[in-house]
Amino acid sequence: MSGKGGLKNMGTSIMVGNTVFGRAPTPVEMTRDSRFGVRVIQLAATSVVALGLIWGFQFATLQTPAFVGISLAAGWASMPVLLIASLRWPMARYGLALPSTLVGFGLITICLTALPAGWGADRVGWLMTTAGVLMGGVLGLWFWFRLAPVPRFLEDPFSPGRWILVAVHIVLIVVGLALVGSGALA
Repeated sequence: MSGKGGLKNMGTSIMVGNTVFGRAPTPVEMTRDSRFGVRVIQLAATSVVALGLIWGFQFATLQTPAFVGISLAAGWASMPVLLIASLRWPMARYGLALPSTLVGFGLITICLTALPAGWGADRVGWLMTTAGVLMGGVLGLWFWFRLAPVPRFLEDPFSPGRWILVAVHIVLIVVGLALVGSGALA
């Protein structure tokens, strides 16, 4: 059916009146937008440091099965590579689900099987780091891949609301790693 107010088949979308349903606009996070490219470079550099510290602390301070270290190392190696590749090929960002899953799996395994005894700084640090990494994964799935509707006030990657959520994610990881490190030195 076509005409004003009718339904019109448009490939994978449907048009009702002047509104198109079924095909969302590509979010800026999945484009070559130069403003977002700077953030991708920052994320790549940050992932080299943060994921390297996570792997290093796990290796130096915990008794974990080999697969935990392999999972963390694979996430550490692949995250920055995919981020840098995505500057040229934004669709490579969909591949970020793999390193995110590898690191999240490794950290969850640590929390379930290898946390230090007692409620010292290192135990709290591992829990905070895990929470921060998992929060980052959820934010990535939500904002970058749009697996759930994003409220209008969070649409812009540079909006204050987004920065607050990103700041919580960062603080959890940074404070968590500092606590793990301080517990390792104690």
